[in-house]
Amino acid sequence: MQNTPPIYQNIVANLEKIITGQTNSIRKLLAAFISGGHVLLEDLPGTGKTTLAKALAQSLQITFQRIQFTPDLLPSDILGVSIFNQQTHQFTLHKGPIFTEILLADEINRASPRTQSALLEAMEEQQISIDGTSHQLSETFFVIATQNPIEFHGTYPLPEAQMDRFAMRFSLGYVSAAEEVAILNNQTTKTIESCANQTDIHTLKQAAKAIRISEELKYYIVNLVRATRNMEGVQLGASLRAALTLMKASQALALFDGMEFVTPEHIQEIAIPVIAHRLKIDSQTRFSGSSGEKIVQDILRQVEVPV
Repeated sequence: MQNTPPIYQNIVANLEKIITGQTNSIRKLLAAFISGGHVLLEDLPGTGKTTLAKALAQSLQITFQRIQFTPDLLPSDILGVSIFNQQTHQFTLHKGPIFTEILLADEINRASPRTQSALLEAMEEQQISIDGTSHQLSETFFVIATQNPIEFHGTYPLPEAQMDRFAMRFSLGYVSAAEEVAILNNQTTKTIESCANQTDIHTLKQAAKAIRISEELKYYIVNLVRATRNMEGVQLGASLRAALTLMKASQALALFDGMEFVTPEHIQEIAIPVIAHRLKIDSQTRFSGSSGEKIVQDILRQVEVPV
C-alpha cells in the first residue's frame, strides 16, 4: 500500500535480494522484531534460517552472533564468565555471545534444559545476571532460535516457560524451483548493504505502538486466547503473554500495511504463529493427528469476529 512505511519497504526489499520467495516469513519475522518479541523457526535443514538472520542484521546495521547449541554447551558459554585479575584483584567480565543485538540460537533443543534456561531472563527482561550482577542488553536484542522437527535423537524438548518466551513459531519451508534458481543467482551477484539504522528501528517500533486497536478487537484477542484453555485435549492453554504478543504483532502488521488501525484480518493472520506453540496437548489428542495449529484454526472458526 502507498502508506506503507518506506523503512519497512526498504528492509523487505533488501532481504528479498538474498531470501527469495519468503515474503510471508519476512513479514512475520519483522512483525516479531518490531513488536519486541523473539522467533522460533522449526524447519528442515538448508531452508535459509541462518542466511535470513544474517541478512536481517546486515540490513539493519546491527551486531549479529550465532551460537551452535550442543549437549555439552554450558550457560557460561552463552552468558560469559567473570575471571579474577590477579594484577587488579578484581573480577573482569568476559562477555559471551549473548551480548549482541541479533542472536541466532541454532538447534536450541540440542542443549540441556539448564543451558536453554540461560536465555530466559535475556528474552524476557533484556538483561542477564552473572554472579549476582545484572547486565543490560541492547534494546534491540532479538533472538532467532531454530530447531529441526525431523531429528529427535539427542534433543531436549523446550519447556513450556521457554516456549512462552517466543513471540512466534513458524517455518520457512522450501520454495519453488524458479525461486531456488533465483537464490543461486543471488548468492553470486547480490550483496547486502545496510538500509536502516538504530534510529529507523526505534521509529518503526514507536509507530507500531501508536497503531489504534479497538476495545472490541482487544476482547476478540482475549476470547481467542481464553478459548485455548477450555479446548478438549489441551492440558495447558495460552497465557496472557500470548494475548499481549498477538495485540502487538497485529499492530505491527497494520503498520506494514499502511493502516492506522488493526483489523480482524491482522489478528487472524498472526494467531496461529503466536498461539499454537504455547499449547501443551495431551498424548491421546496428539496421537489422533491433532496439533496446536489445528486447534487454533478451530478456535478461529468458532470465536465470533467483531464487525
